[in-house]
Amino acid sequence: MKKSVLALALAALAATAAHADTLAKIKSTGSVTMGVRESSGVLSYTLGDGKYTGYHVELCQRVLADIQKQLGLAKLDIKYQPVTSQNRIPLVQNGTVDIECGSTTNNQARQRDVAFAVTTFVEEVRIAVKANSGISSIKDLNGKTVATTTGTTSVQTLRRHERAGGVDFKEVFGKDHADSFLLLESGRADAFVMDGSLLAGLIARSKNPSDFKIVGEVLSVEPIAIMFRKDDPAFKKAVDDSIIAMMKSGELAKIYDKWFMQPTPPNGVRMNMPMSEALKAAIANPNDRPMEAYQAK
Repeated sequence: MKKSVLALALAALAATAAHADTLAKIKSTGSVTMGVRESSGVLSYTLGDGKYTGYHVELCQRVLADIQKQLGLAKLDIKYQPVTSQNRIPLVQNGTVDIECGSTTNNQARQRDVAFAVTTFVEEVRIAVKANSGISSIKDLNGKTVATTTGTTSVQTLRRHERAGGVDFKEVFGKDHADSFLLLESGRADAFVMDGSLLAGLIARSKNPSDFKIVGEVLSVEPIAIMFRKDDPAFKKAVDDSIIAMMKSGELAKIYDKWFMQPTPPNGVRMNMPMSEALKAAIANPNDRPMEAYQAK
């Protein structure tokens, strides 16, 4: 019995060690697993039938094409693994996912468990409501029901906001962003607190976009980045080098324009979100600073 337990422990240790060198893993297998989201606005979403697309998905595809060249691989098989706010970090840690290309905020707590590439999107957390709700700011949420997605930090951010003092609201949770929006759409929640780009994307793709609006104060400014395993400097360098090259060449700005200013699949919906000054600054000076560095400003 003891030998079996020891064997399992050694096997787990060996697997962990193998995952620590992602480039070697990719080269030996000729494949890589990309973590993707099913409803993270235009950052990462599904088209159905196992197809995924979006701003961060395309950026990761470009990064992996560069890594394929770096490793001298004639072919690289990209496997797409749907992840949620709850399981994305464990799936990166245990090696199921090699690179996560969704809508993950880089913060100090998460940096203890995973690593992040340089920032490729800067998000503002906002509040979505029905257009006829009468809600226009945090104070109007008193006595209301507020939805957010399990595994995200948005409601905690709302509670910490300086204008949330004395505001008492009930929380409800969706299993993913689409589910959280459904809580708002169906009237089970009065508001949905989440990243502004995700809210804008969900509203744009809803049956009646004019029924909803984004209101209130900016609750938080958060750097969003591609995520992968800790303690793998060679892989981080490969990812960062590829992204920074796209930043310097202007290619990243073109990809941003494609997803945030032009019609997007499958229905030609436009986000109409010009690049923020915060993201322009992150492109001009590439960095992997956590959210706390932005809050300190």
